[in-house]
Amino acid sequence: MELHDRREEKCKLRVENLSVFYGAVQAIKSLSLRVYPNEILGITGPSSGGKTSLLHTINRLNDRIPTYRHEGRVLLDGDDIYHPDVDVNQLRRRIGIVFDLPTPLPKTIFENVVFGLRVAGVRNRTVLQERTEQALRDAILWDEVKDRLNQPALRLSGGQQQRLSIARALAAQPEIVMLDEPCSGLDPISTLKIEQALWDLKERYTIVLVSQNVQQTSRATDRAAFLLMGELVECGPTAEMFTNPRDSRTADFLEGRFG
Repeated sequence: MELHDRREEKCKLRVENLSVFYGAVQAIKSLSLRVYPNEILGITGPSSGGKTSLLHTINRLNDRIPTYRHEGRVLLDGDDIYHPDVDVNQLRRRIGIVFDLPTPLPKTIFENVVFGLRVAGVRNRTVLQERTEQALRDAILWDEVKDRLNQPALRLSGGQQQRLSIARALAAQPEIVMLDEPCSGLDPISTLKIEQALWDLKERYTIVLVSQNVQQTSRATDRAAFLLMGELVECGPTAEMFTNPRDSRTADFLEGRFG
C-alpha cells in the first residue's frame, strides 16, 4: 500500500493491488501506487525488486510472454489498460518508455527520431521536421546534432545515444514518459544533462524514473517509491523519505547497508 495518500488529487496513473507472476515466480506483490500529472516519480530499490517488471506491465511489454500473468488493475486516466478494447499500440503512444541501454536504430539521427511517427502514419515532412527539432531540444541534444541530422546515429557517443532514445520517445508526444535506469553506465556530464532535461519536461509530461542510484533519485524526483523484493515498502515526497524514512528497510537501503 502506498503510504503517502493524496486521494484529493487527480491521478494520471493508478496501480491497484497489482501482483505480477512469471510462471511460479512472483515479481510484484499486491502493489498499489499513484502517479500524478506533471510530477517526476522515482522508483528505487535494489536489483530484482520488481522495478522493471512494473514498467513493463504498465507498457504491456509482457503481453507475449507465455508465463506472464497479473492480478489487480492499472488505470490510465481511470481506464483499465488491460481492458479487451484497449488498442495496445495507442497505449504505447500515450505511455512512452526509454530503456537502460541506448537503442539507436541503424539509421540517421533524423530517421531515429521520427521512426515512431512514421510507424503511426505521419508523412508530412514539415510535421516530421518540427517534431524532430522539438524532441531533440527537449532531450538537450539539438545543439549538438542539428548540423548532422543525416549522419548515422551510431556515430554518436553513449550519452548522446541515450538522449536520442529519449528524443525518439518524446517525438510521439506521449502523456507519460517512463525511464528505466536511463543513466546506467553514463558519465557524470551526460547524466546531469538527462536530469536537467527531466526537470524541464515535467512541465508537459508525467515522468516515472526508475533508478537504483540513490543520489540520482534524491536529485531528480518529486516523489520516491522504494521497492524491495516485489513489495512497495514506502512512497512519499522525496525530501521527506530521504531525511525521515518511515520504514527501517528504507533507511537501510538509502544509507547503503544493502543494495
